[in-house]
Amino acid sequence: MAANISQILADELGIKVSQVDATIQLIDEGNTIPFIARYRKEVTGSLNDEILRKLDERLTYLRNLEARKEQIIASIDEQGKLTDKLRADIENATTLVSLEDLYLPYRPKRRTRATIAKEKGLEPLAESILKNSFKNEDADAFINIEKEVFSREEAINGASDIIAENISDNADFRAYIRKFTYNNGILNSNAKDEDAESVYEMYYNFEEPVKRIAGHRVLAINRGEKEKVLSVKITVDEISILTHLEKMLLKNREDEGAIIIRNAIADSYKRLIAPAIERDIRNELTEKAEDGAITVFGKNLHQLLMQPPIAGQVVLGWDPAFRTGCKLAVVDATGKVLYTTVIYPTAPQNKVEESKKVVLQLIDKYNITLISLGNGTASRESEMVIVDIIKEAKHKVSYVIVNEAGASVYSASKLATEEFPNFDVGQRSSASIARRLQDPLAELVKIDPQSIGVGQYQHDMNQKKLSEALTGVVEDCVNKVGVDLNTASASLLEYISGISKAIAKNIVKYREENGRFTNRNQLLKVDKLGPKAFLQCAGFMRISGGDNPLDATSVHPESYGAVSMLLDKLKLDINSMKNSRFTGISLMVNDYAKTAEELGIGEITLKDIVSELEKPARDPRDEMPKPILKTDVLEMSDLTPGMILKGTVRNVIDFGVFVDIGVHQDGLVHISQITDRYIKHPLDVVSVGDVVDVQVMSVDTAKKRIQLTMRIQK
Repeated sequence: MAANISQILADELGIKVSQVDATIQLIDEGNTIPFIARYRKEVTGSLNDEILRKLDERLTYLRNLEARKEQIIASIDEQGKLTDKLRADIENATTLVSLEDLYLPYRPKRRTRATIAKEKGLEPLAESILKNSFKNEDADAFINIEKEVFSREEAINGASDIIAENISDNADFRAYIRKFTYNNGILNSNAKDEDAESVYEMYYNFEEPVKRIAGHRVLAINRGEKEKVLSVKITVDEISILTHLEKMLLKNREDEGAIIIRNAIADSYKRLIAPAIERDIRNELTEKAEDGAITVFGKNLHQLLMQPPIAGQVVLGWDPAFRTGCKLAVVDATGKVLYTTVIYPTAPQNKVEESKKVVLQLIDKYNITLISLGNGTASRESEMVIVDIIKEAKHKVSYVIVNEAGASVYSASKLATEEFPNFDVGQRSSASIARRLQDPLAELVKIDPQSIGVGQYQHDMNQKKLSEALTGVVEDCVNKVGVDLNTASASLLEYISGISKAIAKNIVKYREENGRFTNRNQLLKVDKLGPKAFLQCAGFMRISGGDNPLDATSVHPESYGAVSMLLDKLKLDINSMKNSRFTGISLMVNDYAKTAEELGIGEITLKDIVSELEKPARDPRDEMPKPILKTDVLEMSDLTPGMILKGTVRNVIDFGVFVDIGVHQDGLVHISQITDRYIKHPLDVVSVGDVVDVQVMSVDTAKKRIQLTMRIQK
């Protein structure tokens, strides 16, 4: 079985069986995906974290499938009904659906019409009907008052129920009908009340082939059905299905038994098979749609988390609101909150001048250079005030509109209470808005990934599956960047490879009790952090200005000996790393294969080490698009068709992208307007955080809709 799993995974992922086997062994040994991706490239053949996560997910599915096969084989064998062919069919099943189809005839059943008929002794009559030359009067022999079979008609009806259930339990018939329905069926949705206004109006009289319907439509229709706005069904050519079943079962019979069988076929399909197949197909459509949406959500989240930090600036976090006022937090360049207050420039108080005076004083006092404005309620009104403040400020100040999704969730959380015990939720929220501009990754990890609004229909899907996928994305991002062991919060540390929530808290506790870490080996003194956890986490922990310059890099301690040998070979001093990088070291290593062999490490590992020595602790986020710093504001009324603007991609969904162009409402670029060439998905071209040029197509101020295009016409 295991060899079969390896081959299946290799075929699905387009990699070698040897890579699969090696990765499975690493996973089974308890290694994490980030660790395997970064420090076991030699073993896996440099498989990246995305492929490794897919492999891990499919491995779990296939192992569950194998376990279910063993359960089913044991159950059927216990019944004394296991044949060599059935065993082979079960062992060759590739999906849980096909496996359960095979098990259906042998699964313990609740009392059905067929089981009641069997209790009345009508199974031999059913078998007789299935044979040639049956006559209706043959059923008279089964009339039995004691068993409540009072007439020929009742006997035949009971036998028909048995035949119908046998047809329904036939795995080959189900497989054919499922495939036919998927390929030829039409998904229909209709309004329960056509006069009712709702967001589902485009689905009030909607139909689309099952095999072609887009995932976002499936999820929208599902939501409309759940909210009792829509009724949904799958229609298909029943005559073709019934004709196929009759051809398989009747084989040109024309006796009286053929009429009974034909009626049983129709009953079996309409009463037993069709509803089950419709459920199966809709579940499959939903699962595919959810998987697609989770993938999009994950990629959007990855881009959001990997936005470059804005370092070295004092930031004013501005959490906008109307009645309760705008909450402000001044945060220094290290993320420390220096001051908080509340101003009331928006309705109903409208204390604009008083608010401007307060903010200008804060700008002067704390040398604020950047304002981080949340994009929630009253954001637009706050932005207008901020622009006026910037014009009056004595030194240059810019502002950025920040997606505040999840800020309120964080501010009311236990974590926020522990971090800011003396702050109310508004103060915590404004501090978070400031910090998520300074270091998006460090701040956003404090928020449940599902609460960061960069997806679609996230509340309608399998929450466990969504949570696992998004947690994996956060884990990959945190480990890709690495963390400063002496400043990282427990929230950030817990995403590091091999570190649990408990160990993360213990690291912070050790730091508070013993002072800053000066070398990575001190991690082994942390409570519950043993050699296994150390192996997984050490390479992702950074120590600036520590005992060993390598502790500030992503070079793993297990390779320190090899680095020392390499530097000796190249006549370089490790201590010189404290003041400079080993620029040009890659040119000094003439033969990587030979050098790697001499050092006792792999060639890929050697190249990674050399790359790190040339650019120690480089931040992969530096390569990402920088946020647009603004000093002025646009109104929707300022927009005219043909206007070309620069904007930031805020969200990517199946049918397009939403772009922030500096007005309160994000504009939509439909998938057809992203590029001149055909693309399957917007993610093929753009990602969250990208800075793009767009052209205004149309503006509907009443509906607050802005249509944009990236296919700019000069």
